[in-house]
Amino acid sequence: MIWNTLTYTGWGRVRSATAQVARPERTSSLAALQAETAAPAIGMCRSYGDSCLNDGGHAVDMTRMDRLLGFDPDTGILEVEAGARIGDIARRFAPDGWLPSVMPGTGFATVGGCIAHDVHGKNHHGAGSFGQHVVEISLMNGGKLQKVSPSKGVKLFRATIGGMGQTGVIVSAKLQLLPCKGDIMTVTERRIENLEHFLEALDASKSTYTVGWIDATAQGEALGRGILEEAETGYGLVPDAKPSRAVPFNAPRWALATPVVRFFNAAYFRRVPERGRTSVKPITEFFFPLDKLLEWNRLYGKRGFHQFQCVVPVSEAAVLRLMLDKIGSAGLASPLAVLKRMGSGRAGLMSFPMEGYTLAIDFPNRAGAEALIAELEEITEKAGGRVYMAKDATLDPSHLTKMYPDVTKFAKLVSSIDPDGQYETDQTRRLNIRSHA
Repeated sequence: MIWNTLTYTGWGRVRSATAQVARPERTSSLAALQAETAAPAIGMCRSYGDSCLNDGGHAVDMTRMDRLLGFDPDTGILEVEAGARIGDIARRFAPDGWLPSVMPGTGFATVGGCIAHDVHGKNHHGAGSFGQHVVEISLMNGGKLQKVSPSKGVKLFRATIGGMGQTGVIVSAKLQLLPCKGDIMTVTERRIENLEHFLEALDASKSTYTVGWIDATAQGEALGRGILEEAETGYGLVPDAKPSRAVPFNAPRWALATPVVRFFNAAYFRRVPERGRTSVKPITEFFFPLDKLLEWNRLYGKRGFHQFQCVVPVSEAAVLRLMLDKIGSAGLASPLAVLKRMGSGRAGLMSFPMEGYTLAIDFPNRAGAEALIAELEEITEKAGGRVYMAKDATLDPSHLTKMYPDVTKFAKLVSSIDPDGQYETDQTRRLNIRSHA
């Protein structure tokens, strides 16, 4: 297997790494590779921060191992290699009445990445996290292949889900797909005037899929205003999905200047009539709205961007007002800000989800952005919440034990199976995760 020197980044493009990267196509070549040089896996590098980076080391690109290995139409159990993309699975199986049970905000995420970060979607309040629908994982550590599941190798299974690749390379998995009514979405949109009304609407929603866009520049009585989307799957005819376009170059700094963002957000809020509206869309346009704009991360310019995502308990929802007030006053917000209601479902020791409200917002990588994020992280910890590792590039290690109380148990297990730290990444080293062992 050939190792090539590659400089690559996470989706936020703030952090980068130069590593020796190999791209196996078969399990046999992966096994030979890992037996010689054990290294962490990467996929499409859609995690925003440094969880996919291994500067100065090695990494295994799994994107060529993307085959569908088997499907049982009676049970909806799909066996698939780790490099398969979640959007491709959705497009393939939705016409037959099946969808991945949980889907993140991009269809470019791989199955291995979805397991390693125990991703959540617009249906977390009802379906829980991705890992709760994983039936079995084929895991490779140092060239040795083993299968783990909720009933076999349970400790290793729970450490792998949400474990950021620290237990070895996820080779393939069996997933329980979710029955769906078809390959279209019926989507209802309505304006929500402020944060209090937004939280009430999220709590009251009975829809299978629910997500809120927030105007992070709004202040005063309009603080937290936005648009609530509620959706269900269905059958029918819709216009063909619009062709994807790419952002051809890095946007200039003024493109996300505060007056521009405020103008855009105000217009976006008003695009939905006061009475609301209902429309039908292809499944991909609802689940993965940004995927039709390829390389949209270039909109933040060559310096990149951070995404801050937290979840706070229902009882501490008041801190969301404090966060949004700080964000609005800082003038650093972008148009991308999302609010969702989460249920209690999580599958791994280091899984992000918890019952409460999750706020995600992008910040251009400018002066003051990391200081603002540090304040938001502090507020999150004091509220008993946590920050999402898949988006993180800045978290202070001192916050880790309060946000992730199982980190000691996790660190002891991964240190025992990887004592030389061969599967460590820039993120796990930055957060000193192994030190908790």
